[in-house]
Amino acid sequence: METVKFTQMKDGDREDYAFLNAHETEYAAGTADRLLKAMVELDKSMSGYKITRLGHSLQAATRAWNGGADIDWVVSALLHDIGDIYAPYNHDEYAATILRPFVREQCAWVVQTHGDFQMVYYAQHVGGNPDKRDTFRGNPYFDDCVEFCEKWDQNSFDPDYQTKPLEFFAPMVREVFTRKAYEPAIINKGVHVSLSDRTVADQRRKA
Repeated sequence: METVKFTQMKDGDREDYAFLNAHETEYAAGTADRLLKAMVELDKSMSGYKITRLGHSLQAATRAWNGGADIDWVVSALLHDIGDIYAPYNHDEYAATILRPFVREQCAWVVQTHGDFQMVYYAQHVGGNPDKRDTFRGNPYFDDCVEFCEKWDQNSFDPDYQTKPLEFFAPMVREVFTRKAYEPAIINKGVHVSLSDRTVADQRRKA
């Protein structure tokens, strides 16, 4: 069987959909590598900053790693702007949609809303609302997004910061995207994990 028998989905049978499921499972297994390839494309996206968007993403992930963040936070920091390539006006939602099946709810929410939270730093200069993040006050992850933007995002445009290469983070991306999608133990709804861990940070610094 090289293709399904049907031309309309409603005409498919068990054999057709078993065949497609096998193909889809195989394709999904390559998600991490496709994302890593897409990260390289960030070097060709928006210009004008002192570093490229790939450099910014790597720097954010490096700051997360250096701060002792867990793998969900590190991978989320790495991919938080991947939407800049295809969805420049809602890049945060785009990135969160990619991450949501495989990381903690807390991390996906922060990535999804970080664009509005970042406006506190610049919106007053472009006719926007710097207080747009106030819409989300009361959300249990509000302070996490404030911290994410302050410690990892808004400051990660420094060409002199010692940033780890994409190859360093590749195993973490592959680990996250080989998880079972939407596994409750991974999504951990309502669970709050600190963005930093001084003990882990010290261990990583000494390694």
